[in-house]
Amino acid sequence: MKTCLSIAGSDPSGGAGIQVDLKTFTRFEVYGMAIPTALTVQNSMGISEVVSIPPDLFEKQVASLFEDISIDAMKTGMLFSNENVERLYQTFLKSKPTHLVIDPIIRSTSGFRLLEEKGVDALKKLLFPFAFLVTPNLKEASSLTNIPVNTVSEMEEAARKIYDLGPKFVLVKGGHLTNEAVDLFYDGDSFQTWKSPKIDKKVHGAGCVLSAAITACLARGHSVDLAIEEAHKFVHRAIEQAMPVGTGALPLNLFH
Repeated sequence: MKTCLSIAGSDPSGGAGIQVDLKTFTRFEVYGMAIPTALTVQNSMGISEVVSIPPDLFEKQVASLFEDISIDAMKTGMLFSNENVERLYQTFLKSKPTHLVIDPIIRSTSGFRLLEEKGVDALKKLLFPFAFLVTPNLKEASSLTNIPVNTVSEMEEAARKIYDLGPKFVLVKGGHLTNEAVDLFYDGDSFQTWKSPKIDKKVHGAGCVLSAAITACLARGHSVDLAIEEAHKFVHRAIEQAMPVGTGALPLNLFH
């Protein structure tokens, strides 16, 4: 069985973070592993507090898995602190990751800061060169490039700028565009898009599920464009059938 690792925050509500990543890995029939970067106080209404895992403990967890298990693909989500980014970089210098998908989470949907400003700079400088694929949404793409990203043409410009930071591929997620959901892929030469009708639902964890699904598909040997296509379709259906678990944002239905 193929193996996947998620390095991200812990969401006790199960809608995002390592919890939903593990569910997604299972749904795609790969062996899932997870290392938390931070513990959160959150529910379907939002995040109220984040506490970072001690850096030494975080680094030991990563090193321990890398020493023992062959990881076919991995993703990072919320890294939270500059220290976590730097510790991960030191590990990657010793053991270069295979098929690293970076979901550059900077803020929650409600605006809660999930990666300190210094950490954003470190993410771009230290980790992007190791990335197989970087998957920012519109706001994250804007934060990473310091340009407005609200149209497909601006998504293309942002993708070029992010590509220049070192990843092999870039996928800018346009789920919050006005008229339709557009995911834009850039390989350094040309663009490819995946479009779907926009679904008017307030959901939680869609970006986490997308990057986890891509990671699982890469582990299973899919090409990057096929992995994105499969993940895009999967997330669209999961949003269509999102479940009313709490009183706020809906978690995606991964078992459609």
